[in-house]
Amino acid sequence: MSLAGKTLFITGASRGIGLAIGLRAARDGANIAIAAKTAAPHPKLSGTIYTAAEDIERAGGKALPLVVDVRDEILVKNALDQAAQKFGGIDIVVNNASAISLTPVADTDMKRFDLMHQINARGTFVVSKYAIAYLEKATNPHILMMSPPLDMKEKWFAPHTAYSMAKFGMSLVVLGLAGELREQGIAVNALWPRTVIATAAIQNLLGGTERMQQARKPEIMADAAYAIFNTPARELTGRFLIDDTFLAERGVTDFDHYRVDPTQALAQDFFLPDDIPPPAGVQTVETYGERR
Repeated sequence: MSLAGKTLFITGASRGIGLAIGLRAARDGANIAIAAKTAAPHPKLSGTIYTAAEDIERAGGKALPLVVDVRDEILVKNALDQAAQKFGGIDIVVNNASAISLTPVADTDMKRFDLMHQINARGTFVVSKYAIAYLEKATNPHILMMSPPLDMKEKWFAPHTAYSMAKFGMSLVVLGLAGELREQGIAVNALWPRTVIATAAIQNLLGGTERMQQARKPEIMADAAYAIFNTPARELTGRFLIDDTFLAERGVTDFDHYRVDPTQALAQDFFLPDDIPPPAGVQTVETYGERR
């Protein structure tokens, strides 16, 4: 498996899961278009598109940092055009940019509601829309959303209806677009973590240091994404994949090295369907109820 010479357009790639996916591909010598908003250092969040570009190039890839707000249709279209012009095309699109606010309906500010829907659902839609023309020319094209399986249960909506609507909106794009693009051989899939992933969102919003210790590293999502991109597009599309389950399908048996702290119980993430059991030897603790 190799992504050498492939071009990935990754939204929200200045840090976290997006950057981890870029770094994994860069080790093969891939080209990474880093499409994110953070051009200047943020007081609470580490990393910018420029520090991410340095990391990508140190890892062996070629980087193109692009200031992109996925809410802006023109910025998105121009960024895709720039990436294709610089690298000669686009092979893979990763819709990773996302906004989160875990508030019940009565406490949800409508500006925050609009922000989540504009970034999560609409942003995913517009990036995918303008990428199609380039992906049609690629040899093994993939679109991947960092979004959950469509498990329509009350428990996933009741504590944070606005966020759940926006996040499931990304998955609805997967459902429809996979069908639209199947005949063209463009794969469209979703990838979601079984456990909490150690990112800035967890540090700042979902329990801080304690929750971080119960998390896995972003590298598990990067390794799962890497395995998806190295699968023939016509053989893998329209699926809602869980990181460790998919890696187990590909022969991975050791998941301990992804843990932040092996002495702590793994905290299960939101939106995980009951009918997708973990691989052998993996145990998680359901913690979403604590966030009500």
